[in-house]
Amino acid sequence: MAVNSKQPYNSGLQTVSPQYQKWRLFKDKTTEYGVVAGGLGVIVAIVLIFFYLLYVVFPLFISAEAKLVNQYSVPESNLGKTLLLAMEEQNEKAARLTETGTAIFFNVKDGQTVKIEKIKIPDQAKITSFGQGDLPKGNVVYGLLNGAAIIVKLGYKTSYPNDVRTITPSLEYPLGQQPILMDEKKNALIHIAARINDEQATLVAVTSEKQILMSRFSKEESLFGDDEYERNDTVLDVPGQNIDYLLLDKRQQYLYLINKQGDITVVDIHNADDTKILEKLNVLEPKVQVTVVSFLTGELSLLIGDSSGVVSQWSIIRDEKQKVGLKRLRAFKVSQKPVVAISPEQRRKGFIAIDADGVAGIYHTTAERELIRELVSKHKPVYLTMSPRANAFVMQDSEDKIHFWSVKNEHPEVSMSSLWGKVWYESYPKPDYIWQSSSSSNDFEPKMSLKPLVLGTLKAAFYSMLMAIPLALMGAIYTAYFMAPKMRKLVKPTIEIMEALPTVILGFLAGLWLAPFVEENLLGIFAILFFVPLAVIVFALGWQYIPQAIRHKIPEGWDAAILIPVIILSTWLAFIISPSMEDIFFNGSIRNWMKNQFGIGYDQRNALIIGLAMGFAVIPTIFSIAEDAIFSVPKHLTVGSLALGATPWQTMLRVVLLTASPGIFSGIMIGFGRAIGETMIVLMATGNTPVMDLSIFQGMRTLAANIAVEMPEAEVNSTHYRVLFLAALVLFVFTFVFNTLAEIVRQNLRQKYSSL
Repeated sequence: MAVNSKQPYNSGLQTVSPQYQKWRLFKDKTTEYGVVAGGLGVIVAIVLIFFYLLYVVFPLFISAEAKLVNQYSVPESNLGKTLLLAMEEQNEKAARLTETGTAIFFNVKDGQTVKIEKIKIPDQAKITSFGQGDLPKGNVVYGLLNGAAIIVKLGYKTSYPNDVRTITPSLEYPLGQQPILMDEKKNALIHIAARINDEQATLVAVTSEKQILMSRFSKEESLFGDDEYERNDTVLDVPGQNIDYLLLDKRQQYLYLINKQGDITVVDIHNADDTKILEKLNVLEPKVQVTVVSFLTGELSLLIGDSSGVVSQWSIIRDEKQKVGLKRLRAFKVSQKPVVAISPEQRRKGFIAIDADGVAGIYHTTAERELIRELVSKHKPVYLTMSPRANAFVMQDSEDKIHFWSVKNEHPEVSMSSLWGKVWYESYPKPDYIWQSSSSSNDFEPKMSLKPLVLGTLKAAFYSMLMAIPLALMGAIYTAYFMAPKMRKLVKPTIEIMEALPTVILGFLAGLWLAPFVEENLLGIFAILFFVPLAVIVFALGWQYIPQAIRHKIPEGWDAAILIPVIILSTWLAFIISPSMEDIFFNGSIRNWMKNQFGIGYDQRNALIIGLAMGFAVIPTIFSIAEDAIFSVPKHLTVGSLALGATPWQTMLRVVLLTASPGIFSGIMIGFGRAIGETMIVLMATGNTPVMDLSIFQGMRTLAANIAVEMPEAEVNSTHYRVLFLAALVLFVFTFVFNTLAEIVRQNLRQKYSSL
């Protein structure tokens, strides 16, 4: 047949116009740039988050600084030698108490005298001793030659005339202006200590005859609303020790008698009618002498400075055997010269110490850090005081010069040892990892160990993955490889829709329903692990003996459907039988049996609950990704393996799983990442107790849950606030590093098995 060359040839393809090609190219480029921009946007967002976390955390590690503001002559030096220097919290006014019973108030910045007030001491009396009471409250006590004592309080009243802050100093007398006679024989009081609180006041004095007297005043309310005191006098029997330092803690429970040789006697005076010696010991090496003693803030610990230049911290500890004693927690080396003055911070567990050469060091006990070391005077220091806010200190030297220094020391509590190491906290029997970040009292010792939180995070993730991985992977393998297509269309969306369940709902159910249920049926939960696999195995063996006519009625790939009633019945049977088993084998309670036999405690909200609840939340993620990876294995690989004589299970293990391993690994890692960062489930289903315990029956606190719980209460830019951001940074870095390593492993698996 001849072809007509004049007719146009129709190839069967549609003619594409140039305009359409340009439009399609434009859409391709736009999509390409959009994908690139989106990817870069994600990277930029992650980098910005990282740098913002660093921005908030970085001030924790800035070094402390001290700067000389001014130095001047001692105000009113003609009124006697200094017994005490003290500052009010605004660092505007200071007080100098002298041996003549005079209080000189002056401006801190320039030393100009503001007010001079004579303490109401009888003319015939002479000051023979001086004791620094509760310094944050401004109390001090004078012991007199005639056996009497008088307590004085430094007061500061703040007013704002014409919107200008004005601080007016004054003297107050908490127990009255009349001196309190302690020794009826009127012997001189050579050492004295006093403490006052809202309920009682206690004075302890050592007389010139070495007699130790104690007077306790208990407050009572009269019918007319006036405060009255009931007095109880006691003579303490503490033989055989010279006394150079006398200290009484603010709880009025322990009295410390110390001499320069380092001998300490601790007397329990909580019950005035039954005082007893708690402990006697020596705290120094031979040829070393005590040079200064002070309480640390909270007065649970003593700071003892000695002639070797060391400041050691000693605290009353009740050990694991309930024995109470004085223990050395730590020590700080100031220099080679004797320590001549110590001043504790009033609101933190820090202190400043200065040696005989004028070298000052600022330290924090909990963090075990030396924060500042500075030469503050070329002459021997005499008196030292730290301001209430610990942002300045005043020092007087032997040349009657006062040196005023400002201090910048925002976050002394943080160090590598306090964050990651064991710390021996006050009143604790031994060093430990503790997270307890806040309290209502300024005397509180912050405990900011991140280790319990990291362990809790890993513990929660481990137990949840222990449940999720086997169920999710086995389910994914069966669904993708063995299940009938119609059944797969029902099962896969059903499991994936579980991922849409809000975690707050899962946490709510886990905390209020699952935790009590597991506690009451703990043996039943364990019995499920035995009964369900056994029932499936027995049913599978029995299924082989059922006539083929019946077995063949079940379509291929629908076998799992007939296991559903088997699993339900075996689970029901486990819970039905478990109470009888508990009575027979575990004396009626497996929880009590574990406690008595192995010392394993049981908390209602524990890691087992987290494993069940968070495992349930993670299963859909791992299942979906792993199932898609297995189902996407090319059919020619499985068909070829079967054609060569391999069984379906051999094909699954040696071909399908190896080929799908990168996708399976990705699913596990994504599930692990969700478990690491999960907040609401662990927040609601655990006791939120930051403990170092790997037991599945104990609770935990995770990094994410801790941030959620404490961030709303944290003061902005405080140490607590920044440490919470540090916890977020640790979680961020951990997740980033782990995901990076996981991606490297996934790429290696993909490259290794891509040739199959």
